[in-house]
Amino acid sequence: MRGPLELTLTEPAWAEISRHAVDAFPEECCGVIVDYGGRDEVRRLRNMQNQLHALDPESYPRDATIAYAMDPRELETVIDEAEATGAKIKAFYHSHPGHEAYFSEEDKAFATPFGEPTYPQSAQIVISIYNRAVKRICAYAWAEKDFVEIPLRKLST
Repeated sequence: MRGPLELTLTEPAWAEISRHAVDAFPEECCGVIVDYGGRDEVRRLRNMQNQLHALDPESYPRDATIAYAMDPRELETVIDEAEATGAKIKAFYHSHPGHEAYFSEEDKAFATPFGEPTYPQSAQIVISIYNRAVKRICAYAWAEKDFVEIPLRKLST
């Protein structure tokens, strides 16, 4: 199954994921964008990476400045609510503080825990942010065996 060929975000969703990246800086932010029939809703999730790193630094050598781990309970709640209302998980997002908006091997591993994406129809968004200024936002989609960058546009309201 292939992901979207392009991704369009509403202006409020674009602004909210950008704000989340600024608010979390210098740590990575993470969250989900849910599509309620053309109305995008951004759901911020807690980045648990520092907690995991503190509990087990050998298994989790990176802290939240260079990694993210979505709170599984919060993520499950968002997914359950979307499924219950017929909404669609449009995209997962996270930021790269002090780095470019590329889809890293770690990002790919998170999105494909069993070798295939858990949500192949959902895009993956990466936000590049330097010194609390968003530099670039990119979207990636599953294309048969790997993630590829796809066009991302902001829908003006």
